[in-house]
Amino acid sequence: MATTTEDIPGVILAGGLSSRMGEDKARIRLGGVCLLDRAARRLAPQVSALAVNANGPVLFAEGEELPVFADLDTARAGPLGGILAALDHAGKHHPGASHVATVPIDSPFFPADLVARLARAADGPERIVAARSAGGLHPVFALWPVALAGDLAAWLAGGGALRVRSYLERHQAREVAFPPVETPRGPLDPFFNINTPDDLAAAENWLWILER
Repeated sequence: MATTTEDIPGVILAGGLSSRMGEDKARIRLGGVCLLDRAARRLAPQVSALAVNANGPVLFAEGEELPVFADLDTARAGPLGGILAALDHAGKHHPGASHVATVPIDSPFFPADLVARLARAADGPERIVAARSAGGLHPVFALWPVALAGDLAAWLAGGGALRVRSYLERHQAREVAFPPVETPRGPLDPFFNINTPDDLAAAENWLWILER
C-alpha cells in the first residue's frame, strides 16, 4: 500500500537540547539562513502541510511562520517524545493522514525526494519507513503511522527504551537506502548532521561546494 505525499504532513523536530552546540539549533545560521528555515524550505514542497516540534521559543523568517507544538510530556523523552507529539498533532489536525514525515532540524542537505521515496516503501497503514545511507540508519528521517500514537505513548509511559532504533525494531520498520550526493570534492552523505561547531564549519564548506 503506497501512500502519496499529498496526504502526508511533515514535522521538523527541533526540540532537542543542543548541548554540544552550546545554543539552540533553531537559531544557528548556515550560509546566512537559520537551520530551521533551511529545513522548512526543503521539506515544505515534499509534504501536504508543515509544522515544528519545539520546546521553546522559535523564530522564523518573516512570512515563513509555521505552527509550533511542544512535546506532550515535559520529562523530555528525546526524539521519540517529539515523534509522539508529531503523531498527536497529525491526528488532531490532519485526520485523513495515515503517516507523518519527520526530519531533524540539523541535517540541511537531506534529499529533495525523501518523502516520496519513503512513501513508496510504505506497504501498510502501520508500517514505519526510515532512511538509510552509507553512513548508516537515520531513524528520525522517517514516515510514522498515525495509528501508532497510542502504542508509542504506552511504550514511553511503560519505560520502553528511548532509542528510536529500538522502537523501529519493535515494529519491523522498512528501510530505504539513499545514495551520496556527488560533488566536485567527493561524495556527501545527504543526512550529514550538525552537532558541533566543527560540524557547522564542515557544513559551510559543503554548502559552498554545492552552490558554486
